Amino acid sequence: MIYLDNAATTWPKPEEVYLAVDTCLRGIGGNPGRGGHGNARMAGHILYQAREALAQLLNIKQPTNIIFTYNATDALNTAILGSLKAVDHIVTTSMEHNAIARPLRSLEKCGTNLTVVVSDKQGRTDLSAVEQALKTGAKAVVMSHASNVTGTIMSIAEVGAMAVQYGSLFIVDAAQTAGVEMIDVEQMNIDMLAFSGHKGLFGPQGTGGLYVRPGVEISPLRYGGTGSLSELDIQPEFLPDRLESGTPNTPGIAGLLAGVKFILKTGQENIRVKELELAKKLIDGLNNIPEVEVYGPISTNDRTAVVSFNIEGMDGGEVAHLLDSEFEIACRAGLHCAPWAHRTIGTINTGTVRFSPGYFNSKEDVDNALAAVNALGRRRRFK
Repeated sequence: MIYLDNAATTWPKPEEVYLAVDTCLRGIGGNPGRGGHGNARMAGHILYQAREALAQLLNIKQPTNIIFTYNATDALNTAILGSLKAVDHIVTTSMEHNAIARPLRSLEKCGTNLTVVVSDKQGRTDLSAVEQALKTGAKAVVMSHASNVTGTIMSIAEVGAMAVQYGSLFIVDAAQTAGVEMIDVEQMNIDMLAFSGHKGLFGPQGTGGLYVRPGVEISPLRYGGTGSLSELDIQPEFLPDRLESGTPNTPGIAGLLAGVKFILKTGQENIRVKELELAKKLIDGLNNIPEVEVYGPISTNDRTAVVSFNIEGMDGGEVAHLLDSEFEIACRAGLHCAPWAHRTIGTINTGTVRFSPGYFNSKEDVDNALAAVNALGRRRRFK
């Protein structure tokens, strides 16, 4: 099988990731922070090492301000619902995933003033419109670093500078970029950064995280045991414990640590360059098939390796099914949990077929995928 669905979850993982999960399950098994025995201490050490590795990758000064979550959606809900209130004015964009759109709509129902800045057909955000919205006294701007539909990379550093200027919180969804694109929370003035563990960071599913800048006030969504201050029946005030109730996914975090170490060893830029080379080959090849329409920026200078397209006259779900059943190519079709983005680019009624190559794909994989799409296009051409 040719796997081109890395925007959903990367596969395969580096061998180190599988080994780390297995070693943790078989050889450690302890509950971090919940016991004085050696296995519990080793489990706690895994969590701390993972925070340190992520801090190195994202230029985070305090590793204890990295909170482990179940995924990026969990992290975004914690960030949005834990720091914003119904009386606030919040700014976002029309390219957001439902992990941002739905919690914001829930706040809007309670009275929040929500401004959705409309992006263009390529998914690019109008920075002047963002600034105008922030000038009105917005409490926060919440946006993705890159679209999971068009691959468009947003101007995070510029928006971060605006947020500082107008005194707004800056919450960023890095589900599609953490591990591949350069992220510097200090340089980009990011107050809270949500990331997925199982995508560009090569970790297992069920892992993710949230960075919270020191001084940001945030309330937990869950209360309970933290392994600390157990004599009290109120939640600890300090991070990460304040936002990490219950037993963590230690085997998953062990795998996430191995994935981040792989990135640091391989070089994030090397991973990025390879993925974009494959994306460019896909875009160029798809644009040469008459029946195909490709969405998002043509240049790979401002996009990730996410390539959405449609074949004229064919349902996207049918295309994905045929690619799987006849050509053994795995991809995704539909709205990708991002209806706002599809309304923006004009595909809300059709959705798109999405190829998302990863670091472990090859040029031959792309050639085979292009040949398969061309074959489906020819069926339409000569039908």
